[in-house]
Amino acid sequence: MNIAYWLVAGLLALFYFYAGTLKVIRSRDHLRSMMAWVDRIPLPALRALGTVEILGATGLLLPPLTGIAPSLAPAAAVGFVLLQTGAIAVHLTGEDRRVALNVGLIATAAVTVWLATGL
Repeated sequence: MNIAYWLVAGLLALFYFYAGTLKVIRSRDHLRSMMAWVDRIPLPALRALGTVEILGATGLLLPPLTGIAPSLAPAAAVGFVLLQTGAIAVHLTGEDRRVALNVGLIATAAVTVWLATGL
């Protein structure tokens, strides 16, 4: 169970760290080709979202790794479930109806929550 957590949480953290970093450092023009919804939210909100993703990725890895506040790991995974639920709502209310990635991320985060409870 421990190995499964590190595999799933590691991949999820890698995805969110990458996506969050792009949202924090890239311009809206560079993000538009990957994320059609970026024009629908203010730039400070986009930067904040990227920061939340980076912090969440850190929350998946550091607490179990250090043994300090390990209950933060499932909390971070629950946060990603909620984040992707909101992302699906944003996609469905706009012109971009592609939500397969979001559903996959919800499923992965939910599995991470389950695996983190066994740490």
